[in-house]
Amino acid sequence: MTRAHLDKRPDEVAAMFDTVAARYDLTNDVLSLGQDRLWRRAVGRALDLRRGERVLDLAAGTGTSSEPLVAAGADVVPADFSLGMLRVGKRRRPDLQLTAGDATRLPFADGSFDAVTISFGLRNVVDTGAALREMLRVTRPGGRLVICEFSHPVWGPFRAVYVNYLMRALPPIARRVSSNPDSYVYLAESIRDWPAQEQLAGLLQQAGWADVAWRNLSGGIVALHRAVRPA
Repeated sequence: MTRAHLDKRPDEVAAMFDTVAARYDLTNDVLSLGQDRLWRRAVGRALDLRRGERVLDLAAGTGTSSEPLVAAGADVVPADFSLGMLRVGKRRRPDLQLTAGDATRLPFADGSFDAVTISFGLRNVVDTGAALREMLRVTRPGGRLVICEFSHPVWGPFRAVYVNYLMRALPPIARRVSSNPDSYVYLAESIRDWPAQEQLAGLLQQAGWADVAWRNLSGGIVALHRAVRPA
């Protein structure tokens, strides 16, 4: 599945994230009303890491998502395709092994990781199916995948309010706190157009993942998908 509706090349998306890197973490915190911290904790619980396991954290941005995984004792490789994000992350978190990498062409050998995770980044990949297959390739047999991504609220009236917030309220708020507020119009559209929970589960199965399951967070604003690479 390609993300043709986004009408942006991978280099254009990366350049967009370069421009928001400096205030990205602050903006996310404001726009999510602090919920992003709870969502990231849920990722850590879903990964169920054991000390010493090697974990690939894709779309790691400045490394915020990697810190709790490191604290759990994992050997974490944070990767992102935005060099601007990685530069900011390197200044703030010099201890992390920040790595440049495109999710559709990962620079790692087959079966390199015990677990792979990506938070709020899969919808920004131009070819979702290719990314899911690459994640499968670099995960060892029996290894785990956890995807945390914006999704579709399950209660109809709340869903209508949420979409209205995305398209009308989010950009004005972003103008107050972001270094590139126009990029949040694109981000709002990418959230609105992202596949529903069941559809993403189907894409995971098509890519070769097994034991696919998900659970909703914050009423379905975010969904946590889990899967295993077949042994």
